[in-house]
Amino acid sequence: MNAMIARIAPKALSQNAKNRTIIRGMATVNMAVREAINRGIDEEMERDERVFVMGEEVAQYQGAYKVTKGLYQKYGERRVFDTPITEMGFTGIATGAAAKDLRPVMEFMTFNFSMQAIDQVVNSAAKQLYMSAGDINIPVVFRGPNGAASGVAAQHSQCFAAWYSSVPGLKVVSPYSSEDAKGLIKSAIRDPNPVVVLENEMLYGTMFPMSDEAQSSDFLVPIGKAKIERVGSDVTIVTFSKMVGLSLEAAEILAKEGISCEVINLRTLRPLDYGAVFNSVIKTSRLVTVEEGWPQNGIGADISANVIETVFDYLDAPIERVTTADVPMPYALSLEKAVLPTVEDIVASVKRTTFRGK
Repeated sequence: MNAMIARIAPKALSQNAKNRTIIRGMATVNMAVREAINRGIDEEMERDERVFVMGEEVAQYQGAYKVTKGLYQKYGERRVFDTPITEMGFTGIATGAAAKDLRPVMEFMTFNFSMQAIDQVVNSAAKQLYMSAGDINIPVVFRGPNGAASGVAAQHSQCFAAWYSSVPGLKVVSPYSSEDAKGLIKSAIRDPNPVVVLENEMLYGTMFPMSDEAQSSDFLVPIGKAKIERVGSDVTIVTFSKMVGLSLEAAEILAKEGISCEVINLRTLRPLDYGAVFNSVIKTSRLVTVEEGWPQNGIGADISANVIETVFDYLDAPIERVTTADVPMPYALSLEKAVLPTVEDIVASVKRTTFRGK
């Protein structure tokens, strides 16, 4: 069996990654993540009159994080409207509207509040196509900030990536840059199935370069394709959302010490681009996963299992996982810092797996 994998894996997995993985290119202007999401939604609302926006404070207040700024003024109260503070209710309304061929873009003020509506997301939206024998699509987008914010304690600081990406029937994306954010929200709105868009509150105001292509109204980031943010040869770092930035910082530090890191931005968590991961591990023979979620049953745990099952013979060292500590988020900022992954954690993990540190 191992001999067979050794024969077929490089060719098959290289072709898989070639087809599905995008190398980062040049860019021309800077744009904040919140503006990129706003522009993506705006373009899709112009393109398709079935698209509408709903959620708490998305209209007259223009969004708790100003992601929907200006949309109410442009499209009016029929297509951008505020809801009561009742997540179960308005998530059900969005799901029902999608069943009748509308395309709701529904905002959770934070994904922590989606727990109030998880039955609608998991049991109604995700399973309707299957339970209707393929007759009823649910083209709804559930979007909002995910992961730790700052100083808001346990009930408002957790990552739901592993929760939602474990559910058949959902697609789950998690952007890092402005190009990711715009391209993925547009693809999510056009998708005929429910898509969970896990944004990051701490990235909303961050400026990223936007290429000429990304500024076009035709620009899309296909769901299911990872992106190589940095090419390397010694170790593969697989990550998503805010942790991409920390991983790139770690890679810069490690490069000065002679360690070449390949950094993969997953962008989509379901369906996950395993081919890109496998192909990189075949090249580097080492793997570090980085996420803001908890360690048990996390994204890194799933990737590790798949790598072991598929390309184990190419590994030269144990896989390292960098995660948030396995505790509820503390309120004190000093303890919060101790719980969350850091650049130093990533550097230490890379050094362990390359046998250059303790």
